[in-house]
Amino acid sequence: MKICIVVSNFYPSISKMLIQGAISVLKKNNIKNFKIINVPGAFEIPFVVSSKSHKFDAFIALGCVIKGQTPHFHYICSSVINGLLNLSTKIKKPIGNGILTCNNKKQAHDRANPKNKNKGGEAAKAAILLSNLVN
Repeated sequence: MKICIVVSNFYPSISKMLIQGAISVLKKNNIKNFKIINVPGAFEIPFVVSSKSHKFDAFIALGCVIKGQTPHFHYICSSVINGLLNLSTKIKKPIGNGILTCNNKKQAHDRANPKNKNKGGEAAKAAILLSNLVN
């Protein structure tokens, strides 16, 4: 199985924890064939998944959007999540969703931390499970 992790680096410390959680799960499942692609923000993740869809069996989307004082948060979250859902059905490949949509940095930290909520690991588990179901 060849997996692509597409990660937003907008919040580098959060992204680092999400990646750690995802890679830990991949290694526990003996998946060594994976590539990490960094993008500036969550909005760019669906484009990269679409562009690389022919090269990988599954994807793990990782990143974080933290609510601010403008409606920007809602537009980005909706666009990214809907984009990933539509892509998944269009390209017929699993996309584990590890895009955190949080109210503040503390919440993001807790959700990303592999020793706490481990949402990066959960996204990896989802991608692996779905890949095994369809292959």
